[in-house]
Amino acid sequence: MFRFAQRGAIEYLEAEAISALDFVTHAFCTRLGGVSEGPFSGLNTGFLVGDRGEDVRRNLALIGEAFAIPSERLVLMGQVHSGRIVILDGDAPPPGSIPECDGLITDRPEVALGIRTADCIPLLFVDRVRRIIGVAHAGWRGTALRIASRMVDLFEKRFSSRVEDIMIAVGPAIGVCCYQVDGPVYSAFSLWLGVESFLHPCPEAGRWMLDLASANRIELTERGAPAGNVLSAGHCTACRREIFFSHRASLGCTGRQLNFIMLRDGGC
Repeated sequence: MFRFAQRGAIEYLEAEAISALDFVTHAFCTRLGGVSEGPFSGLNTGFLVGDRGEDVRRNLALIGEAFAIPSERLVLMGQVHSGRIVILDGDAPPPGSIPECDGLITDRPEVALGIRTADCIPLLFVDRVRRIIGVAHAGWRGTALRIASRMVDLFEKRFSSRVEDIMIAVGPAIGVCCYQVDGPVYSAFSLWLGVESFLHPCPEAGRWMLDLASANRIELTERGAPAGNVLSAGHCTACRREIFFSHRASLGCTGRQLNFIMLRDGGC
């Protein structure tokens, strides 16, 4: 189950099962609570969408203040719809931004891993036994590249995680109700087992409705994740533009919401 919550002016979604872990802080931020204006109004965290840089920096500072995240401890990705995943370990200071990357994993406390989205799926991972966290950016390309399974592979290989100990939160994204795709997208998934459960033909020839959340759930459960460990927000960003940024519903002129997870020092 997911629930809406608020810290200061920041309104966000949280997965209740992950919130119950005392060593983790996480949030799927909405667009509510920031200072940006116009099509970016609210809590835009994207610098490359046309918003004023000072407003974006202020929005990030508001999130940092609300969740006690120093700006130098937030790590973001230069998301390029790839399957590339970077592991942050050791004692070196975390970089502020990692180019050409769509997944991050760390065992380091007080390092927030972030994803900026406006329709694509933000995936948050946490190994509740070994205390490892990760994030992945899963649009249709990342999903077709099986970035969710790649994340689990690295949890297992690098940190000796067990798949049954990993919880995955599937955040708000464009829903099957609003996500019409064409032939190249269909081709990317055509060999998947169970493709008919997340790609539905439209009356118009050569068009399908894609259920990204279901595709990622199927991918993760086939990889061995217990179904109860895959938690879905169930909110469509395109349907709920008053709460979330949506690239498709806004015809490309909109902001980006921040989704993040962080290990806390001192959890019991």
